[in-house]
Amino acid sequence: MHIQRTGIVLSPNKKRVVLRPFQPPTDDRILRVIARVSTLAERDVDALLNQVYEEFHGRHQKPKAFFEQRFLSIRHHLLTDAPLSENRRLLLGAYFTQEYALESAALFNPSLVWHPDQSNLANGERRFAMSLRAVGEGHISSIVFRSGTIGKDQEIRIDDPVRFVTTPQFVPDSRYENDLFRRKLIELGLGTTFIFEVLASLETVFTLEQLENRLNISLREHRSQHDELVPLVEQVVMLAKSNYEIQYSPDHELSERVIFPYSPTETNGIEDARFVRFCEEDGRCTYYATYSAYDGKMVLPQLLETADFLQFKMHTLNGPAVANKGMALFPRKINGHYVMLGRQDGEHLFLMYSDLLYFWYTKEMIVKPTNPWEFVQMGNCGSPIETKAGWLVLTHGVGPMRKYCIGAMLLDLEDPSKIIARLQEPLITPNENEREGYVPNVVYTCGALVHENQLVIPYAMSDYATTFATVDLNELLSAMT
Repeated sequence: MHIQRTGIVLSPNKKRVVLRPFQPPTDDRILRVIARVSTLAERDVDALLNQVYEEFHGRHQKPKAFFEQRFLSIRHHLLTDAPLSENRRLLLGAYFTQEYALESAALFNPSLVWHPDQSNLANGERRFAMSLRAVGEGHISSIVFRSGTIGKDQEIRIDDPVRFVTTPQFVPDSRYENDLFRRKLIELGLGTTFIFEVLASLETVFTLEQLENRLNISLREHRSQHDELVPLVEQVVMLAKSNYEIQYSPDHELSERVIFPYSPTETNGIEDARFVRFCEEDGRCTYYATYSAYDGKMVLPQLLETADFLQFKMHTLNGPAVANKGMALFPRKINGHYVMLGRQDGEHLFLMYSDLLYFWYTKEMIVKPTNPWEFVQMGNCGSPIETKAGWLVLTHGVGPMRKYCIGAMLLDLEDPSKIIARLQEPLITPNENEREGYVPNVVYTCGALVHENQLVIPYAMSDYATTFATVDLNELLSAMT
């Protein structure tokens, strides 16, 4: 079987920086910074602010708006309501702002889907959207994007990323379905009488602000249990904040967009998004991505939803079958059910069915490590790809010296618990150019595509950079036994 390595390499770019809040560790430190800025004469404020603009010119879009928002976030620390000049407000905002190099350490674990915009293309050409895991200072992971095209001749062209990276607008009135939220609370063991009373007082659909207001009112109404109830209230709010929305406008290029950790469960990173274009029976299609939220202690599987890569909704996944990493959703329902692959025990590959996209209760082990190159563990490398022969699933296997390889197997279209065929040897194993990196001896992907009967595989090289390979689909299927 002939694997064609393209030679394309996407390396981390330390020049791609984004504005992020800078928050000193204590309120006392914040107050002292504010006090020092307050001692400056107005002409010194103007000069310092101009210096900031000159030094960081061309590195960010709309820094003034960001500084203003940062000032608003620390304004409650001011000792008086005395009005401040616009430049002093902006300078204070700049003192509580920092640059963050999103991909200074690594750019890896890619996932490919067909782009929602397929206009203005040559015959036989298709446009793709690619997500990547970007890692910067503190090993914090975020999701970044690239776009490109695959020609009829299988030539892969990557669009040059824009110089800027822009943070999204958070949707302030993100809405929650009361019944769905109740189910999640029960699943997490937070379904107490107190919480049910709170939910009963809310509408069928409510906002985070309405939830927090109602919780605070109920806390006051239960003063005698205040200390006992506060931890419960904090957990409920944390759950709500783990389900949120962010939004970009069409004038933001795809490569300008980033999904940076926002919720309490994501504080240390958003890892390994597996994107899939999911289509309903009526033809409506939505992009979903399973990803791992990491708070520094625990990994939680989550689900991203978007129709256009402009507005993204993040949801928690729930149920006893939701565990570990590496969830991958099938691109359509099978026999009326949602279906997902997962690696609940960190070692074997499981199949899961559900009638509810956000709740998964059953699991069935379908694949065990069988070949020497996967004896340590195995899992999926992205969502299954539908072919006439069956569901094509790229897998990963871990062997001696913790070397990761990419494999493949074929599942029955109507009953994916049945394995039709499987590669006995790796499809891709790290070569000498790919084995050096942040984590040596690893090749890994989070999602491939088929174009003109060629399987196009983007994959990470040792958790550092990303490249591409292609293989003839028929040749791959014939190599399976």
